[in-house]
Amino acid sequence: MSEIGPVQMIVVAFGPGAEFEGKVIDELAKLETERTIRVLDLLFVHKDEESGELFAMDHQGEDLGAIAGALLGFEFDGGERVQVEGGGDRAFGLSQADIDGMASSLEPGHSAGIVLIEHVWARDLKRAIRGAGGVPVGEGFLTPEMVRAVEPELAAKVDAMDEIENEQPAVGGA
Repeated sequence: MSEIGPVQMIVVAFGPGAEFEGKVIDELAKLETERTIRVLDLLFVHKDEESGELFAMDHQGEDLGAIAGALLGFEFDGGERVQVEGGGDRAFGLSQADIDGMASSLEPGHSAGIVLIEHVWARDLKRAIRGAGGVPVGEGFLTPEMVRAVEPELAAKVDAMDEIENEQPAVGGA
């Protein structure tokens, strides 16, 4: 079996007036080309305004949507809903209840994109952490409020790092 880097589920809601111009897909493709991430699955869903029922949309590619769909409870072409047993004492991340909660929180008439990405860049880091006996206890993006609380310090750090990177000669360049 192949080694898999950390896998993240990102769910993004879009209102009825959302304009899909392909910019999100273009950015995902760019990150894949750079081998930063790998898109493992992608599913677009829509919550019916009248019934509140969640429907899978058929805008994704031919081989996409089945894994994310199974996590959301859809059954595609003989597939079945994923049943997840308890994660043990060391489990962290999104549970089935979290995923179900995200789906149910989608407003009627709105749509969502669900993407499963593998953080290819983190494979070696994951291996090193496990090899050292480390156990993840949490992860997540900082909220905008948390970033604002330390924004001056972060901005100074980024500026200093950018300055150092700009002074270094390009690899392989003259």
